[in-house]
Amino acid sequence: MDRTHRSTLAWRPTFAAALFVSLLPAAHQAAATDDAEIERDRLAAIVRQLDLIDRLVGQSSTAAPGVPARYRFDYPRLNADLQRVRAGIRDYLSPQRAQPRDPAALSGDYRQDAGQERER
Repeated sequence: MDRTHRSTLAWRPTFAAALFVSLLPAAHQAAATDDAEIERDRLAAIVRQLDLIDRLVGQSSTAAPGVPARYRFDYPRLNADLQRVRAGIRDYLSPQRAQPRDPAALSGDYRQDAGQERER
């Protein structure tokens, strides 16, 4: 009996290791799924924040001083860039088709010279 008990004890760590190794891919898959859900939640939060920023930009553009100045902030250009970022995130979250997106870059230059109108 002593010999049977020893062989059973020797077998248990091996079985536990094999069980752990076999469950590892499932745990990794669950973690990857959780990571994907976390990413989707964060991107959805970014879209909500962009909506808030868009409202603030709208309020700021209407409250912008009407005093003539050499430079003024280009709210329409900022609004266009916000729309573009929001559309890119929404396309990622719910793709309509697997086709390449428009690779146009954001402007990033929001200062307008009052004497010259820039092309948009």
